[in-house]
Amino acid sequence: MASPRARERDEPVPAAAIPGRDEGPLVPLVVDLDGTLLRTDLLLEGVVAILRRNVLMLFWMLAWLPRGRAYFKRRVAERAALDFATLPANEELLAYIELQKTLGREIVLATAADELMARRIVERFPLFDRAVSSDGLVNLKGEVKARRLAALFPRGFDYAGNAAVDLPIWARAQRVILVETPAGVARAARAGGRPSEEFAAAPRLRALAKALRLHQWAKNGLVFVPLLLGGLASSAGAWAEAMLAFVALGLVASASYLINDLWDLPHDRAHWSKRHRPLASGRLPLATGLAAMVGGLALGLGLAALGGPALLAAVLAYLAVTLAYSFSLKRVPMLDALVLGSLFTLRLVIGVAAVGVAWSPWLLTFSMFLFTSLSFAKRHTELRGAVRRGRTGQLSGRGYRPADEPVVLAFGIAAGLASIVIFILYLANEAFRHAVLSAPLALWAFPPVLVLFMGRVWLLAGRDELNDDPVAFAVKDRPSLSLAAFAGLSFAVAAFGLPGWGW
Repeated sequence: MASPRARERDEPVPAAAIPGRDEGPLVPLVVDLDGTLLRTDLLLEGVVAILRRNVLMLFWMLAWLPRGRAYFKRRVAERAALDFATLPANEELLAYIELQKTLGREIVLATAADELMARRIVERFPLFDRAVSSDGLVNLKGEVKARRLAALFPRGFDYAGNAAVDLPIWARAQRVILVETPAGVARAARAGGRPSEEFAAAPRLRALAKALRLHQWAKNGLVFVPLLLGGLASSAGAWAEAMLAFVALGLVASASYLINDLWDLPHDRAHWSKRHRPLASGRLPLATGLAAMVGGLALGLGLAALGGPALLAAVLAYLAVTLAYSFSLKRVPMLDALVLGSLFTLRLVIGVAAVGVAWSPWLLTFSMFLFTSLSFAKRHTELRGAVRRGRTGQLSGRGYRPADEPVVLAFGIAAGLASIVIFILYLANEAFRHAVLSAPLALWAFPPVLVLFMGRVWLLAGRDELNDDPVAFAVKDRPSLSLAAFAGLSFAVAAFGLPGWGW
């Protein structure tokens, strides 16, 4: 867009670049709300906010629906306690609107959202001269909105919208302004030959991939560890079973991340880094996130069922602990890190259930301590960030305060050191006493790798150079990747041996 970018550079805007400047008196600029001015849907935001407070309100909402969409929107607007100040706005469009306001244009908000919500939006963005909206009786959408605007502005108006439902309105507008509009809808809107402008959207597929945390699937590689240490490394059937568990767990885990982000929307938007997450920032629409969540859960649990009742039970246990963490336990200091550690350990349990090897208490205990330490590193980084920004109160959505940082540091380092000791005990008491490994001595390479990796994590955490997600850090950090490759090689040698070596 020429005009907003010019304005951001504080450069003069050529008259020819301003819509309507050479066309006589400027007609009103009418702006849609959901998906246009805001990168979200207020109705869905309200529904999620109500369910976040009380899941049983779902039954009340189902009772509201038969009375019409306008009535439903009014009831949601009355009960949803939204933080309108943090709702994600389209900053490029907002800059364009501000420019048009300086030219003396009337700026109108026209939305199908209920007027109770529309008023709050006008309070946040005072550049709007007035708002027209649904009123509890009439749902101001599509053709209904088009007729209302044509009656209000008989001399014409320009309209900024984003969806197919806006086509009847664009048909009556003098200028078509397309805001992150799907390609097919954009072609239909331009078909009338009216002047048009477009604010392009960032690729939503990329936003969806980021929301699904596909890089976190690296954690699910733990399901292959029982296979390797259980002596089944040469079994193609065991690899197929473990791969099925890997994919099933990945889909369920990605869906659970979406559930967590939906549940945490208000806190994420108030967080210094999490406000950039796809759902919190609006780059991924709520409707798309909800659909991906339902689809991921259905497909993941279906694949787990194919793997047998033991695998399904283990994946369901993982999901239950994840939801308990998202809804409640993440707000309990210290316990939250222990729960995160248990989720990593459940990945090993899923691997055991998938391939049917014997349980290893040593290995499960090692996992608990190792990943609890990394969870404390995550909290330590968040607390350090809060201290840098001068915060003294409780972290949003967490039970910690900046003053807790030394305690978290101590517990995190202690848990990491304990995990190393436990792994050495596992080697001494279990790994060398079973004939399932071809070269168990190769596993002695793993303790030094653990020392170096844990030392690097906590060293960088103290320097404020650690990503607030240690796993995201590890999959991008070259020294960590080198250590992981060396550890993987030691596991491979332990499982398969080396040709010609008499280990």
